[in-house]
Amino acid sequence: MQSQMNQVNIGAHEIMECHEVLSCMINGVNQFQLLQQHCQDQNLQNILQNQLSFMTNEYTAFVNTLQQKGNQGQLQSLQTSMKTTPTYGIKMNGVPEAPNASLNQLNDRDVASLMLGTHKSGAVMKMHAALELTDSQMREMMTQSAKNCADQAYETWMYMNQKGYYQVPTFDQATTNAMIKSYQPNALYSNQQQTF
Repeated sequence: MQSQMNQVNIGAHEIMECHEVLSCMINGVNQFQLLQQHCQDQNLQNILQNQLSFMTNEYTAFVNTLQQKGNQGQLQSLQTSMKTTPTYGIKMNGVPEAPNASLNQLNDRDVASLMLGTHKSGAVMKMHAALELTDSQMREMMTQSAKNCADQAYETWMYMNQKGYYQVPTFDQATTNAMIKSYQPNALYSNQQQTF
């Protein structure tokens, strides 16, 4: 009887999705720990440390909820400190990108790029898992965690954009306007009240 009370009611497919996500979360935390020693910029160090702390707490909340220890069921939203306006356009910096010859060559651009890649892949993996989960509490947590990854990616991207590490190419204004104007609202439903 006692063993039945401690059982977690979750499907095989769901447990495999959670296993993949939790493994990815562990890898992300481990990677961020490795990257700490390569940060030179104090601002990037702060971003990395705050995100590492957030990621570690989020992992613990997932494990506790999955194991029904804390039954927390909700994750915190990420609060970012970066409030900048993106810089658009490409400026040739004259330094072509190439893989580093050794680990000792990692610089702040490399660290930020690795952080960004971790969050982008985490967001995709977690959203995919959320679409497969049937437990509403775990699904909501997974969705919030995917959003948190997206927010951490954006925070990292803003730092990279500000430093010129991640530039935003643009079309000429005529092409941009032509593409934007190629779509129109749906007139059939836009003026009707929805009644249920």
